[in-house]
Amino acid sequence: MALPSAVPLFDYQKRWVMNCRRFKVGMFARQTGKTFSTTLEIALDALEAEANGKRARWVILSRGERQAKEAMDEGLKLHLKALQMGFESHDIEFENEYKGLEVVLPGGSRITALPANPDTARGFSANVFLDEFAFHRDSRKIWAALFPVISAGFKLRVVSTPNGKGNKFYDLMTGEDNRWYRQTTDIYQAVDDGLPRDIDELREALNDEDAWAQEFELKWLDEASAWLSYELINSVEHDHAGIPGHYQGNPCFVGVDIGRRHDLFVIWVWEKVGDVLWTREIITLKGATFQQQDGALDDVFRRYVVVRCGMDQTGMGEKPVEDAQRRHGEYRVEGVLFTGANKLLLATQGKEAFQDRRVRIPLGDTALRADLHKLQKVSSPTGAPRFVAESDSSGHADRTWAGFLGIHAARTPPMDYAYHPVTSRLRKTYERLVKATHGIKAHRRGFM
Repeated sequence: MALPSAVPLFDYQKRWVMNCRRFKVGMFARQTGKTFSTTLEIALDALEAEANGKRARWVILSRGERQAKEAMDEGLKLHLKALQMGFESHDIEFENEYKGLEVVLPGGSRITALPANPDTARGFSANVFLDEFAFHRDSRKIWAALFPVISAGFKLRVVSTPNGKGNKFYDLMTGEDNRWYRQTTDIYQAVDDGLPRDIDELREALNDEDAWAQEFELKWLDEASAWLSYELINSVEHDHAGIPGHYQGNPCFVGVDIGRRHDLFVIWVWEKVGDVLWTREIITLKGATFQQQDGALDDVFRRYVVVRCGMDQTGMGEKPVEDAQRRHGEYRVEGVLFTGANKLLLATQGKEAFQDRRVRIPLGDTALRADLHKLQKVSSPTGAPRFVAESDSSGHADRTWAGFLGIHAARTPPMDYAYHPVTSRLRKTYERLVKATHGIKAHRRGFM
């Protein structure tokens, strides 16, 4: 397979594209062009098939609808245009639930991009590209549903950055069989091969050693002490979460973690849709004045139907909680002291909601994922459980605690309000007072 000069590649990308093994799995650092490279291989495969009077069939399974669209628009279509290949593009619906994109070439070759799940993995006989496979929900179920699709001699391409050890991508990359071509390209290798990146600048800007180790150095992080594993985080991510415009007008529950100088001030808005809490918005402020923080919270109460709000009352949180209760009602705003017992309760409720998949969080938010994974459960010298998180420029697991406070607010039984109808006797007394008031006003007008 010859690479066209119209599509320049770095050496590590050439090694990936030029390898023609049937099964290939690649682990690449963030933003090194793994999707770009693999969609080029798909375009070249389709070009070769069309030139020989055949039809190529490929299916791209991405993390979500947005990622599937990016693989098409920022990868495959660019390559087809560079190769001067004509094509038609249209949207498709899969079983009236999942939306995707499809490109059709003049000779009948087709490439379909869909969000990955066990259902979309079935029903095709095609070559398959699993994009960012370590981040797919139910990666093992997708894998089980997928293999019959490619069993008749089709090719399989799998690429991702690491995402902990509890997924099928980890199994594929650490396997020792010779059936697979395995390629690993960390940020150092990519830069050596020509990728124009300032490594020191990237590392300093990220300011999170765990995130740097996983996203750029491709190290498998230990999941043993993480309260929320990456696999658990993956399971509740959704394309439509975290978008305020998707608010449906249902009751909302809000969590607020207080931070002023070093940590973040975070407001997490959950909307309850059926029995699932959907993230509608996560607001993060750093170094904001208390007036700015109050304004941000008031704005949330204006834009959403907030039934209950849980706020961190620890330390400097005393006054913000009192002020919020005065503005929005003491029954709507609950202050929570971060004692050991309360943190255990919040963390347990939060983890249960993740495990039961009763929450939805934004898909692919790197800062949020790192924050959620940062929280660790350790034992104190007395054996009592403690929750700790390394503090960095992204905070002190502040988003996580805000999310847990909102989940706690949703689990708190609503306040019952009693209604007592006005008795006939009280009504008559009220009517006499109204008449007397009108009489006094009339009497005063007579002297004017």
